[in-house]
Amino acid sequence: MSIRISEKASGRTIGEVSEQDLQVLIGHMEEESSKDQDYFVESMAIDNLERLGASNEFVALLRGAVGSSDGIDIVWARD
Repeated sequence: MSIRISEKASGRTIGEVSEQDLQVLIGHMEEESSKDQDYFVESMAIDNLERLGASNEFVALLRGAVGSSDGIDIVWARD
C-alpha cells in the first residue's frame, strides 16, 4: 500500500512517501484532530522534519512542492 501526498487545494499529487516519513510528518506537525490528514508545510517546517529524521527524498519532495511560496497545505492518503 502506498502513501500519496497531494496539494490540498488542487488535489495535485506531489509524490509517494514511506511509512517512516509519514510517521515523522504525523508525529511532528500540528493536528487539529486525531483524524487530521492535512498539514501546512513551509520552509521552516521542512527544516524541522529534516532534523527529526525525514529522509532526503521526502525533504526534497516537500521543498520542490513548496518552491518559493510561503507554504502549501498538503494532505496524505493511503492508496
